[in-house]
Amino acid sequence: MSNGKILVTGGAGYIGSHVVRQLGSAGEDVITLDNLSTGFKAAVTAGELVIGDTGDDALLERIFAEHDIDTVMHFAAHTIVPESVADPLKYYGNNTASSRTLLEVSNRHGVKHVVFSSTAAVYGIPPDGTAAETTPTRPINPYGSSKLMTEWMLRDLAFSGGPSYVALRYFNVAGCEPTGTIGQSTPKATLLVKVACEAATGRRPGVSIFGTDFPTPDGTGLRDYIHVEDLASAHLDALAYLRDGGKSATLNCGYGHGYSVREVLAAVEKANGEPLHITEEPRRAGDPPELISVARKIQKVLGWTPKFDDLDTIVRTSLEWERKIAAQDPSAYWAA
Repeated sequence: MSNGKILVTGGAGYIGSHVVRQLGSAGEDVITLDNLSTGFKAAVTAGELVIGDTGDDALLERIFAEHDIDTVMHFAAHTIVPESVADPLKYYGNNTASSRTLLEVSNRHGVKHVVFSSTAAVYGIPPDGTAAETTPTRPINPYGSSKLMTEWMLRDLAFSGGPSYVALRYFNVAGCEPTGTIGQSTPKATLLVKVACEAATGRRPGVSIFGTDFPTPDGTGLRDYIHVEDLASAHLDALAYLRDGGKSATLNCGYGHGYSVREVLAAVEKANGEPLHITEEPRRAGDPPELISVARKIQKVLGWTPKFDDLDTIVRTSLEWERKIAAQDPSAYWAA
């Protein structure tokens, strides 16, 4: 029996577009749903693009009625932590309420599988700086809470006979597709590698270190950085696992080791051949000194094997994409 189509929500965004590209390369039939609020048409390199909102019940009904969709990969979300604190209802509206609508329509149309883009933010600040899937979930911001609520909906829906699912809890995603076909062009980005590469190419005046007195080897925060191509491949592994009858699972997606802020900035300076303008600022409220994944379960359950576990590779691919944007290379895309 042949497999049905895959609906990818948020497939024009940073992570979703890398997954769409890999799905297309694997011969999958893909439909992307994205409102292009932070995504780009040019980032969708496979299948059909439908422009619209994930919470639009009537639009979802039309998509599911017209296509034989058996799997949903759900990326569409707001992702900026400080914004979630300032405007929590925006996050609960899009990340939670719209997810409920998507799951309701998906279940009504007999979708078999869901792969969900979750986040390490569900853990909050683990006492020892590491998080396994068994670590208590104690989000400290509406972003983390809004994602955790969707995990709960998936769990309860699956228990009641709905779609089986894999929820992937991402750690710090960075890097770009190595051949430069797509990249990270998120407007007003806050992720460190992207921000530092923007500074390296002159698109920002500099980069700030928030907190230099953490109890870490160099005083700056430690994070688990994962290359977006490895993260994307985890979604294809999750798809294969579910199609093979795998039970619903929630899995960390990281490398299980970290780099400090200073180490990341040094890697950007090395790749760019010039020093960055760096300022040191006080700690930000809620920033843990260390957040590293315990990521053995995903390798055991999915057979996932990272290929880009190298800081220099992460930085090089990010910087190459950022240089294309800075040069206004027509093969790139960016927010005006």
